[in-house]
Amino acid sequence: MIELKHASLLDILPPNLKRDEIVRAAALSLDGQLRQLSEEIGRLTYYDRLDKLNEEEADELAWQFHVDFYEPELPLEQKRELVRNAFRWHKRKGTPSAVEELVAALFGEGKVEEWFEYGGQPFRFRVITNNPEVTQERAREFYRAVESVKRLSARLERVILSQTEEMPLYVGGVFHMGEKMTIRQVG
Repeated sequence: MIELKHASLLDILPPNLKRDEIVRAAALSLDGQLRQLSEEIGRLTYYDRLDKLNEEEADELAWQFHVDFYEPELPLEQKRELVRNAFRWHKRKGTPSAVEELVAALFGEGKVEEWFEYGGQPFRFRVITNNPEVTQERAREFYRAVESVKRLSARLERVILSQTEEMPLYVGGVFHMGEKMTIRQVG
C-alpha cells in the first residue's frame, strides 16, 4: 500500500506508458507538485496536529468548539489542552470528572468531593487542589472555570488548598520487658 504523500504518478502508470520518455518526464515533473499539495492537505485538519497548533489556530478552534472556559491570555499549552478536550467535556458536562479534568488542565491537580462524601449540605461540592497558584488573585478565574462545567444545581462550597511539604520525621519508642517479684517475709 502506498501512502499518498509518498506516491508518484509513475506508480499508477500502465507499463506501456512508463516506457515512453515524455510521459515519464511529465509524471516525474508533477510529483513535486503533488507532494506539496499533499502536505497542504495535511495542514487542513486540525485534529491530526493539535499538539502543533499556533496561538491563532487555538483561539479560532476554541471559538468554533465553544470552549466554555477560555482566555486568550492563557499559555499555548493550556489552550491546546482545552481545545483537545472540548468535545469530551461537553459530553460529560455537569459531572465531577469534567470539573476535575478542567481544574487539572488549568491549575494542575484537582479533586472534587461531593456533599455526601464529606457530610456537607445537599447539592454542594468542594474542590481540593495542591496548586499554590490558586490564590486570591486567581480565585475569580478558578471559580469561573468550575462554573463553566459544573451542574447548574450544584454549588461550589469551598476550595481547599492542600499543601504537601517534605519534613523529617523522627519516631522513637521504648520497649521494657521484665518480671515483677514480690518478696514477703514468712513468720
